[in-house]
Amino acid sequence: MTEEGGKSQVGTKVLGILDIQNTPCARESLLHGSGASLVAGLLHFLATSRVKRSFDVGVAGFMLTTLGSWFYCRYNNAKLRVQQRIIQDGMKNKVIYEGTNLDPTRKKTED
Repeated sequence: MTEEGGKSQVGTKVLGILDIQNTPCARESLLHGSGASLVAGLLHFLATSRVKRSFDVGVAGFMLTTLGSWFYCRYNNAKLRVQQRIIQDGMKNKVIYEGTNLDPTRKKTED
């Protein structure tokens, strides 16, 4: 529990390990996984009427969907951060080199 600005903040932890409130992609991944497990288990049960096997299919669906969603989201976040860094460096270089002979947007004139 932390005190910031007079408000107490309590993070929601899964299994006492993963703080889903402060970890990027955690909430969405768990929601996708729980939805997929419900659908997979229910469809398997309706198709076969086997309770234990349907539960196992639901758990497997949860694990696969959660991990797949987690890695996909984290990959896209990393890619976005790299693109933002490239754009920031380009903007910094634009400010530094603007008006000098090294400015790539400046037209070259022959003397």
